[in-house]
Amino acid sequence: MIFKQLFEPDSSTYTYLINCPETETTALIDPVLDTAERDAEVLRQMGLRLDCTLDTHIHADHLTGARRLKELTGSQIAYPAIDDLPCADIGVKEGEVFRIGTIELYPLFTPGHTDHHHAYLIDNGTHKLLFSGDALLIDACGRTDFQSGDAATLYRSIHNKFFTLPDETLVYPCHDYEGRFISTIAQEKARNPRLAQNKPLQAFVELMENMDLPYPRKIDFAVPGNERCGECPPNVPEQYRAACERHDQG
Repeated sequence: MIFKQLFEPDSSTYTYLINCPETETTALIDPVLDTAERDAEVLRQMGLRLDCTLDTHIHADHLTGARRLKELTGSQIAYPAIDDLPCADIGVKEGEVFRIGTIELYPLFTPGHTDHHHAYLIDNGTHKLLFSGDALLIDACGRTDFQSGDAATLYRSIHNKFFTLPDETLVYPCHDYEGRFISTIAQEKARNPRLAQNKPLQAFVELMENMDLPYPRKIDFAVPGNERCGECPPNVPEQYRAACERHDQG
């Protein structure tokens, strides 16, 4: 397996490149519109063809690069089937293996950050790699105060789907805001300040409900745009329109 972690700095989003050398099949997990051209160039320089993009959920903090990359490379768009997006070519769901060539990716239904959130697990024979989306971050977790988020539901998703994985499972989140790249299940169980040391459900709910976080700066255009797989809606503010203009001119 060829693996590469890519970063988009404005939303602090990680995009993950997964390639099966045996079949020359490639997927990008959680691509960003702002860096779609860069990702296409990275693939070109690596001599890889992009077969599909795969999002963990409908993001509120950036526009997905799925539609733009489809225009640039002919890739298919995969989303959780529960979202039922007309723009998606493939629907993924828990209990059904999603194959990237010979690589088996297991979708995990992990609601709480959003009601349709999925994470993705790969076992490459040496390591288990968990792409945790926004549900579990490094020393943190996704917020639960919009998009049908629910703190108790997120707590159960993390404990029932993530913390039951082997301690050595590598955790690759969708975001990090402190310059960190990777964690493990053992580390998150031991030191995540929102979850560690078997924090009780009610204590977690109280913490999440009293965080007083600012209104997400891109949510008003990111959510409707991502419901169309990364199409720029008319209400994108001027300071964020550069990526949309590249898209429109494409």
